[in-house]
Amino acid sequence: MSNASITKTTPEWNTINWAKVQRKVFKLQTRIFQAVKSGNKVKAKQLQKLLLKSHYAKLLAIRKVTQDNQGKKTAGVDGKKSLRPNQRLKLVNELRLKGYKAKALRRVWIPKPGREEKRGLGIPTMKDRVMQALVKSALEPYWEAQFEGTSYGFRPGRSAHDAIERIYTVINSKAKYVLDADIAKCFDKINHDHLLSKVDCSYNIKRIIKQWLKCGVLDKGVFEETESGTPQGGVISPLLANIALHGMIDDIVNHFPRTKRRKDGSTNWDYKPRIIRYADYFVVLHEDYDVILQCKELIAQWLEQVGLEIKPSKTRICHTLKDVKVNGKMEEAGFDFLGFNIRSYPTGKHHSAKTGWKKNLGFKTLIKPSKKKILAHHEEIKEVIKTNKKSSQTALIARLNPIIKGWCNYYRTVCSKETFSSEDNILWNMLRAWTASRKKGNAPLINALSKYFTYGKHGHWTFQTKEISLYYHAETKIMRHQLVKPEASYYDGNWSYWSKRRGNYTGTPTSVSKLLKKQKGRCPQCKQHFTPDDLIEVDHIIPKSKGGKDTYNNLQALHRHCHDVKSKNDYLYDWLDNGYEWKDDMLTVPMTRD
Repeated sequence: MSNASITKTTPEWNTINWAKVQRKVFKLQTRIFQAVKSGNKVKAKQLQKLLLKSHYAKLLAIRKVTQDNQGKKTAGVDGKKSLRPNQRLKLVNELRLKGYKAKALRRVWIPKPGREEKRGLGIPTMKDRVMQALVKSALEPYWEAQFEGTSYGFRPGRSAHDAIERIYTVINSKAKYVLDADIAKCFDKINHDHLLSKVDCSYNIKRIIKQWLKCGVLDKGVFEETESGTPQGGVISPLLANIALHGMIDDIVNHFPRTKRRKDGSTNWDYKPRIIRYADYFVVLHEDYDVILQCKELIAQWLEQVGLEIKPSKTRICHTLKDVKVNGKMEEAGFDFLGFNIRSYPTGKHHSAKTGWKKNLGFKTLIKPSKKKILAHHEEIKEVIKTNKKSSQTALIARLNPIIKGWCNYYRTVCSKETFSSEDNILWNMLRAWTASRKKGNAPLINALSKYFTYGKHGHWTFQTKEISLYYHAETKIMRHQLVKPEASYYDGNWSYWSKRRGNYTGTPTSVSKLLKKQKGRCPQCKQHFTPDDLIEVDHIIPKSKGGKDTYNNLQALHRHCHDVKSKNDYLYDWLDNGYEWKDDMLTVPMTRD
């Protein structure tokens, strides 16, 4: 066997005190947030300038792009998918606003869920992504101090579950008309001039943002100009889209008076419509049909100045409780939003929701997984089972479990108990067919079923092996989501609120949530609090390769980058224990003898 070498995180990068780095950067970000909140934007921009020059901020931007980011292995036009530790350190000195020039984007086509058509992503180079992360770290707290309270998409500490919970609070005590709409090709059509005039930042930052908007795209070697839109695939693109759409909610809501006299002579003390936006999806809620029509027209006019428009095929007016006629067509009660079906159902007095004064409303609002998403889940499971007909049972379960757990975690905040039970019945039939395809000859089916379905935690029909057991939908406990406070922001410095919220967040798997509570919201590796956007992974304290057990006491929640470092060190110590040694920052593997 010839000499070989194994790369390790260099001591310089590995020994960076990330707790100190994050603490210093976050302190500056909170000062930016507080300066804007107090009305001192001049001071906020001075602090932004300081942050963009900060060595710590540059280190953090590099780590987020090269180690924390889910899409870190996707290359731009430079072909770089990853950076070695010494390259990361070198990049710190190259991150300067002065003289910076953005490169073209690389077009990557990905399929749209449930459709044959594909969506184009514009992937920046590694350096451009890091620069975007750096600029974002200065812009985001500035704008988080201004964003509207019922905007939930692509914002730290906010999620789709917050948008759904907000809708529930609006319609739970009073049935309303609904305008459910999408913005057509939002990321592709945003007017550059409008966005640049609105972004409210220094000349140097604006110059760089303009480069990112105008840098063009390489699609299979063919260069295309980018005249509008923000590139999907860029680190800063969601923030820029939110900036472009900021103000829509307040401008439309403020068009209407606070109170208005009803036809019966009574006064409506809360006449303003409610608008909930998640990225380019939004709903408008109001008890008056005419107000909904006005809002639709006003929003269309508002979007026109941004270069956008409402997508007609995805726009629908309906009512939460009753079927209504809209433009000569009967619209069924209820609507789908972010994968959920939201509807109020007529009930008798014993099942009716009640007002604060214990008065029966005559209806109850229920939120469930939408039929479209249920069918998509069926197809995904069906495809996995189909492509694993010849795989082992252990391999099939290993592929199904993450899909089932992820889907259930998303829907465990609503009325999903019946749906989960129904999904398990459908899954049982699919697995029964998979088992039948593996029986030999004319052997009875019961023989094959007895082999693959044995006695376990789900009784006599548990689909399992000695290594792993199938996760059933019905195992998921229903948990009510806690709505984020409208004025709360990750940058407001309220660590206790955000740490507790992360532990209670329904999007966090139960196993991780338990570990977060045990660890009091901190990562044992770097001793730093977990933030709302941190990627968290579960680690075996004593590696399984060294006899560690897969038990709760041997598990800990770590940042993804901290987990990477620990795993490399666990691996490294195995080599060092066997006589391997470091030479010139490389782990040298000795010659072996036959």
